[in-house]
Amino acid sequence: MADARKRLEMETRRGPIGSASPHDSAAKQVAGEAIYIDDIAEPAGLVHACLGLAQIAHGRLISLDLAPVRAASGVLAVLTAEDIPGANDISSTHRHDEPVFATETILHHGQPLFAVVAVTRDQARRAAMLAKAVYEEAKPNLDVAAARAAGGDLVTDPLKLERGDVAGALAASPRRLKGSMAIGGQDHFYLEGQIALAIPGEDEDMLVHSSTQHPSEVQHMVAAVLGVGSHAVTIEVRRMGGGFGGKETQSNLFAVVAALAARKLKRPVKLRPDRDDDMVITGKRHDFVCDYEIGFDDAGHILAVDAVYAARCGWNADLSGPVTDRALFHMDNCYFYPAVRGRSEPLRTHTVSNTAFRGFGGPQGMVGAERFIEEVAYATGLDPLEVRKRNLYGDAGRDVTPYHQQVEDNIAGHVIAELERSCDYRARQAAIREVNRTSKVIKRGIALTPVKFGISFTATWYNQAGALVHVYTDGTVMLNHGGTEMGQGLYIKVAQVVAHSFGIPLDQVKITATTTGKVPNTSATAASSGSDLNGMAALDACETIKQRLTAFAAERWQVAPEAVAFLPGCVRIGAQEMSFAELVAAAYMGRVQLSATGFYATPKIHWDRKAGRGHPFYYFAYGAAAAEVAIDTLTGEYKVERVDILHDCGTSLNPAIDKGQIEGGFIQGMGWLTTEELVWDEKGRLRTHAPSTYKIPVASDRPRIFNVALLENAPNREPTIHRSKAVGEPPLMLAISVLHALSDAVASVGDYRVCPRLDAPATPERVLDAVERVRAEAAP
Repeated sequence: MADARKRLEMETRRGPIGSASPHDSAAKQVAGEAIYIDDIAEPAGLVHACLGLAQIAHGRLISLDLAPVRAASGVLAVLTAEDIPGANDISSTHRHDEPVFATETILHHGQPLFAVVAVTRDQARRAAMLAKAVYEEAKPNLDVAAARAAGGDLVTDPLKLERGDVAGALAASPRRLKGSMAIGGQDHFYLEGQIALAIPGEDEDMLVHSSTQHPSEVQHMVAAVLGVGSHAVTIEVRRMGGGFGGKETQSNLFAVVAALAARKLKRPVKLRPDRDDDMVITGKRHDFVCDYEIGFDDAGHILAVDAVYAARCGWNADLSGPVTDRALFHMDNCYFYPAVRGRSEPLRTHTVSNTAFRGFGGPQGMVGAERFIEEVAYATGLDPLEVRKRNLYGDAGRDVTPYHQQVEDNIAGHVIAELERSCDYRARQAAIREVNRTSKVIKRGIALTPVKFGISFTATWYNQAGALVHVYTDGTVMLNHGGTEMGQGLYIKVAQVVAHSFGIPLDQVKITATTTGKVPNTSATAASSGSDLNGMAALDACETIKQRLTAFAAERWQVAPEAVAFLPGCVRIGAQEMSFAELVAAAYMGRVQLSATGFYATPKIHWDRKAGRGHPFYYFAYGAAAAEVAIDTLTGEYKVERVDILHDCGTSLNPAIDKGQIEGGFIQGMGWLTTEELVWDEKGRLRTHAPSTYKIPVASDRPRIFNVALLENAPNREPTIHRSKAVGEPPLMLAISVLHALSDAVASVGDYRVCPRLDAPATPERVLDAVERVRAEAAP
């Protein structure tokens, strides 16, 4: 308690911004007291729903006998497309290509055909397996190669980014090479799976507790399926046990089915799929194949890049358009290409529809960019880090991206230099090379890779947010905004903004659940923009209330408005000071409105997709990571020995939260690039659908030495919330350093003369294959 009081006193003196305040849910999570949807006290009459799934990946549904399902113990209702009063559509795009329930055409294994509602969850699950379906099966196209071979059907419009004379620059380049890289997908594997609890009200009202990152979209989907106005549907989200993008659009299905069943039975309905079903039904990170041609010179300068990023998108568009767009937006990473052409190829496959995932295509684009660097380094015999430095964005003439945005805040070179010095990179690299000369089996590798990540939604209209702030007469504050909390610390950061604005302790700000009934038309909590958007919206509401309080105080105590100041712990009015609560109480007696809404729209951004040019990002977040690994060349097994990270958060709102995001993002990225492998069989059935078959990193996989630092004295040049920078997605891409450290270790078996071309995920099998390939190529 003494430590808590001391921390509170220090916070009061300096204000909450920049303090390492604990996550608002941390203590409750550790104690098991944090309430998730499955912990909500069950309302009277609650029943449970389960989805019935297609058992083929491609073909036609000839017949579906649901009589055995209806006759099963405890079953109350069975729902099909015929039971939908509104639209049988939950597509997040204008293409309307995602039905709630399939009616004839089957486009992926696990596609929902019906839902069964029973008294217990177990009864619903058992009943769902009793359906008798007859199919006319067709051959599925399951990956990029198969989709291309079948004609290359696209789920959405492709994008092309181009600057300069690519053909001419390639022809004039002293050296050229071609290559291809496979970049695997990733399951979201959130701790809390998809879940929805729907509670019907009077008239047509429906309250849905949904584990979603996009409450407003779920609201609109539920309303459209039920055939009612959005004003009749309220979506509420207190917290999620992880989201990572998997709950931006994919939560629509579960909320809609729960609401549909609740409407039909006029009683509360919960839908929580089994983990296996969750993984089979829901989309993943897109896996890509990047085909490229590069022109360069003997000094390692890249002169031209022509690349195609083809993605396995799945059976419908979902968010594949913007995801593949963003992959192209990051095909440069931190590097300037004098002539560049990038094209996306969003291919339709008979697999689950892939969706948003932390980084939203950016990580795949950057992995390709770092492969370009590696190719040039091995072709010229230069050190990869030196090639990176020689190709960084720079001054005028070397500061324009492939999408024609000028890089105004380029600090990549500074971040690289600082990390290179602080982690003693060159000495460690030399020591590793020396060890590798004599070690016959265990080879070590090291790599330092940078990150430049654009911050903003590329769908410009999403760059807006609203907030609601109530001040009560005792000086306490209730805060509500459109952002959702999925463990990333958004709620505590925005609460810090409000507390700092009013000059009050953080514990006087009450964080409340996100709900469409308080803040309407919200954007998804995604694109790393949660704090940027919602923090500014909340600040706008606070400033409105402070302006009213200032005018009241100036009139009441006869001072100029400029003489009223909200300070940490008090309000100064002329020569006197009083507490915030005292001023608020007096203002209430003076009939001053103590509630306000706030709004924020990101400035400066614009994007013309057809032209492939614009200013889609408000600013860039930077970082760099140095990774050191050791591989066993007899088995392909490896360990990550050490990682050093220097990351740019601008002026951090909360260093503790930001470091946690950096560490977590890095480990998640490391899992994506090393152990997390998605496997479908020839029938289109997902085989990696449980913890037993899908390997995310565990505690023992973390780097043995893990040093994380925030870049100091680097405020955002743009007027973001307290000059901070987004930190949700960019750290994931720092894990590219692990992939390239593994590549460096593999290259040592060929005396660093052959490019390993190590694809992702770099599983031990792939590492071993690369070792044998490099040995064979280097042998002559």
